[in-house]
This record gives sequence, C-alpha cells and structure tokens, in this order.
Amino acid sequence: MDYLPITIKIVSANILIVGGGKVATHKAQILARFTDKATVVAPEITDELKALPFQTKEKAFEPSDLDGVQLLFVCTGDHELNHQIKQLAAERHILTSVCDDPEQCDFISPAIYRNDNLTIAVGSDSRDVKRSIRVRNRIKELIENDTLQID
Repeated sequence: MDYLPITIKIVSANILIVGGGKVATHKAQILARFTDKATVVAPEITDELKALPFQTKEKAFEPSDLDGVQLLFVCTGDHELNHQIKQLAAERHILTSVCDDPEQCDFISPAIYRNDNLTIAVGSDSRDVKRSIRVRNRIKELIENDTLQID
C-alpha cells in the first residue's frame, strides 16, 4: 500500500471521530494540536477526550452523524462496527481512517513532530508504526538539542 504524504488545511473542515476510548483519545490529542473543531461520537467518552476543545456527543453512532463530514476517524474498538461505518463513509466519499485496519484506510496518521511553524511527519505506510515513532523522536531530539542545524 502506498500513501502520498500531504498536508491538509483543516481549519474549516468538518471532522468526526467515532469512538471514545483510548485509541480515539490518542487520535483526538494529535488532532487538537492542529484544530479545535471536531466532533466526537461514542456511547462512552474518556475524561481526557472530554477535556479537549471538541464537541462531544455521548450516544451510539448513527449514519446521519456522517452528514457534512469531510474527514473521519473510526476508532470504536468494534472491528465489525468500524467496517460498517467505513462502508457508509465510502458511499459518501468521506476520507476515512479506520484505526484497527490499515487496509481500509483512505489515509493514515504519521508520527508527527511539531514545533512553531515546522511540522515533520514520519510514516511507514502502517507497516512499522513503532519505528516511525522512534525516528520521529530522534528527529525531535536532534532539533531540540540543536544537534541538527536546519537554518
């Protein structure tokens, strides 16, 4: 599977996260570094996720939740439900990341380092996420310790 690394302007994007657990919280925490506009839908939502600047709806997912959505993260913890939501999103041409199934993803979230106006994304096409994180952490260390001169 090959992915094109791009940067998407999400200031006015309608973003939905379906799921309220640990994985959804992690995705939302990353997203919160780039926008304060997203909606989270799940029957139960972690306190950490509720603390983020997003709208939360503690309820079961309904197909109408996809109305107007442009970017979707599906992180329910239920593989079958994730698949069903992905199918509904595909019918609406919504870019979707299915957190438990990289094969179904239209996009994947790389390991990100952000400092001021510099954003570095390290990806492995979901083949070696831990390695991507190690590389990102090393880059972060080099930049923050002034070992890597970029100016």
